[in-house]
Amino acid sequence: MARDLLDKVLVREIDGRVLWGRLVEVEAYLGPDDLAAHSRGGRRTPRTEVMFGEPGHAYVYFTYGMHWCLNFVTREAGVPQAVLVRALEPGPGVDRCGGPGLVTRALSIDRALNGAPLQPPDLYVIDDGAPKRRVYVTPRIGVQGTGRWENRLLRYVVDSPALSRPIRGRRLAAR
Repeated sequence: MARDLLDKVLVREIDGRVLWGRLVEVEAYLGPDDLAAHSRGGRRTPRTEVMFGEPGHAYVYFTYGMHWCLNFVTREAGVPQAVLVRALEPGPGVDRCGGPGLVTRALSIDRALNGAPLQPPDLYVIDDGAPKRRVYVTPRIGVQGTGRWENRLLRYVVDSPALSRPIRGRRLAAR
């Protein structure tokens, strides 16, 4: 699912405005076995409950005491997997989106959208038929101390100046 989201458009409608950006960087989190996932070990808390629900919903959480992060719940109910939105190429009138906190700030995403269905009018993804670019896969960012999960290739990006971090090693994913 993470790879398939790249080059799609994330749309946020708020107060009569339409804000959008093209998805260029995402990370997959694979549920209870993934030591970097919020649901590691099957941990179910009020914060993570959305991940255990139906796919196609936003999982929004606060981190580092200052940033909201947006994830898409991707698996059937009871399988807590999600994709973190790390960077967008911003559309017109949208500020820089080169990091999860910048994405949510630019699109006015906060706790109010936690659990919201990813469908119009509030927050949704569309495929506008843009040409697909080469996809690179790298280890995720900021997951140190998670053993073998630290180096798993679960960050998916297309080459873009809008990335949160440049592509290092340029590991190519087959497309």
